[in-house]
Amino acid sequence: MATINFGGVEEHVVTREEFPLEKARTILQSETIAVLGYGVQGPGQALNLRDNGFRVIVGQRPDSASWRKAEADGWVAGETLFGLEEAAERGTILANLLSDAGQIAVWPTLKPHLTAGKTLYFSHGFGITFNDQTGIIPPADVDVVLVAPKGSGTSLRRLFMAGGGLNSSFAVYQDATGHAYEKAVALGIGVGSGYLFETDFRKEVYSDLTGERGVLMGALAGIIEAQYQVLRQRGHSPSEAFNETVEELTQSLVPLVGENGMDWMFSNCSVTAQRGALDWKGRFREATLPVLNELYDSVASGQEAARTIQRGSTPGYRQELEAELKEVRDSELWQTGATVRELRSRAAEKVEQEEAYALTADGN
Repeated sequence: MATINFGGVEEHVVTREEFPLEKARTILQSETIAVLGYGVQGPGQALNLRDNGFRVIVGQRPDSASWRKAEADGWVAGETLFGLEEAAERGTILANLLSDAGQIAVWPTLKPHLTAGKTLYFSHGFGITFNDQTGIIPPADVDVVLVAPKGSGTSLRRLFMAGGGLNSSFAVYQDATGHAYEKAVALGIGVGSGYLFETDFRKEVYSDLTGERGVLMGALAGIIEAQYQVLRQRGHSPSEAFNETVEELTQSLVPLVGENGMDWMFSNCSVTAQRGALDWKGRFREATLPVLNELYDSVASGQEAARTIQRGSTPGYRQELEAELKEVRDSELWQTGATVRELRSRAAEKVEQEEAYALTADGN
């Protein structure tokens, strides 16, 4: 395990240099990894594990859209694709990648297949951390581990196919066999992690729920809506308000910050933008700190988990969700966004056509 300095704090990190894929294969050579659920994380993790040379099967509800997707991805019914119960029976490592609500619903069916010595694997600490609400309490004679890629299953697969890796956290909740730690790391390498940093189930889910509700989605969407509203109320056109709120953020600034850091961004913009951003960032930090602390407290108290479980299990929730998403989709802000994306796509196609024409002309 490497020791790496993160902003003046030393942390222990597992890298692929010290824990190569071949070592991971050796550790898991006698295991059958049953990926249960083929929705958000399932496809990326299952395909990466398979392509990395591990023995993998998929468990999914038959005659579902996810079952058909699994078949389209090359999983064969009766050979590598099974119903959830049969996959759980066949697997020695049960990768529970169902949704949080799905994990709660399936747990009574899944638990009998967790016989002594098996491993229960998660990519989210929700079910275990809030087990007073979920009822997910594993038998004492199985290993319980977590590998949580820091991104979607789609991103995990895309980076893997490009020869890269998505960073992941990992944790051991229960070590019944004495080998849970090495199995967790091997699985992290197997699913295509770039590097692995150790955490625990509680910290993983607290930071994850805070991030989703905060900067990653909730706060981001809220502040975008607020700035767009201010610009529109002050007489700016929809396209101008969108471009100055969303388009420049997503297409220019965020990729550059990801590549080079915020300090680089401040150093490589006009003095007008630089001075204004530096002067106002503190105001925004102080304005949002109370809200983010309130959010974290709500997560840590279990209130967010309770709300998620209650809303997700309410009859008609899917229809309510679609109504909420339709309101977002049909708003002027995001209708403008759809038009801007279409224009962007047309511009890209035009550039490709011009480049193709230039190559043809050069060839002649």
